[in-house]
Amino acid sequence: MGKILSGITILLCVTLILSCKKSVESPSNPIPPTTTTDTLYFPPVTGNAWQTTTPASLGWNETELNNLYTYLQSENTKAFIILKNGKIVVEKYFGTFTADSLWYWASAGKTVTALLTGIAQQEDLLNINNRTSQYLGTGWTSAPLDKENLITIKNQLTMTTGLDDGVPDNDCTLPGCLLYKADAGTRWAYHTGAYTLLDNVIAKASGVSYNTYFQQKIRDRIGMNGLWIQTPNSNNVLYSNARSMARFGLLMLNKGKWDNTLILSDTNYFNSQVNTSQNINQGYGYLTWLNGKSTFMVPTLQAVFSGPLIPNAPADLYAALGKNDQKIYVVPSQKLVVIRMGNSASGFSLALSGFDNELWGKLNAIIK
Repeated sequence: MGKILSGITILLCVTLILSCKKSVESPSNPIPPTTTTDTLYFPPVTGNAWQTTTPASLGWNETELNNLYTYLQSENTKAFIILKNGKIVVEKYFGTFTADSLWYWASAGKTVTALLTGIAQQEDLLNINNRTSQYLGTGWTSAPLDKENLITIKNQLTMTTGLDDGVPDNDCTLPGCLLYKADAGTRWAYHTGAYTLLDNVIAKASGVSYNTYFQQKIRDRIGMNGLWIQTPNSNNVLYSNARSMARFGLLMLNKGKWDNTLILSDTNYFNSQVNTSQNINQGYGYLTWLNGKSTFMVPTLQAVFSGPLIPNAPADLYAALGKNDQKIYVVPSQKLVVIRMGNSASGFSLALSGFDNELWGKLNAIIK
């Protein structure tokens, strides 16, 4: 994702985040390990409890798991969690980072926005096939009016607005930064500025701030902590602890349902989010990356690459991927959620990086 906030701003925002949730999960006093079943487990919405299971009980290779910890530390990782059937198998923190530490999701937060858009649609607050200008007013871009009117919420969800991603500041949300490049729906391009304005669409449609809507509809209902922090006229970044990221991954694994609570009941929308959303980039759903497709595209390039997004990973994997290797991997066939927070493991990248495939090569040696 775009620019990371200044140190002073982050310190202020961390204080706000800590005050917005009265209970932060901690690995202390976990429920004793239990064996897993095929039934998904969901930790309580409040409190610190989260059931665990051991790698040994799953038949995982513990020698390779210890090697993985060394690798993760060498690759600037701060937090790493694996859930199997919803239970914690691996929870590891590095350096001074702890279960209570807060970190940015970068573009992994896009997948949260996609789910929240689906919730707003199921509440009849918006329709993704409507023009974006119906919520933001005309002139939200610098495109000719007839071209701006082609852009729908669905185009924002699928990165097909046709606005120019090659502007000097890809994160900028001002009309002067949102220039016409092609008709909406005819070009796929990873454009954060155009995506970010979905937050304003949701706020206008719901009548509350984007943060408030997120808190009411997802965060507080599944026991997350965290807060979206926006740079004026630029990107909006979610900060939370690692377990909150894992909770969202578990919600995605269960197709928008938290235990017996329906967060997103629109199964058609969810299925669209985690399947190819347009005919240009097969590896992209609604702000969600997809493995196992025959071709894919990546940010900043118009090239189409053959093969799956992450060759070493299971074909049914879908993911929230963020700048500097913030990761949420969801594997329905294995009922796995894997999350990683930290600094970049592989140099600058906006979403996909070489770290994804390398990490899954190591996970394959562990998970049986």
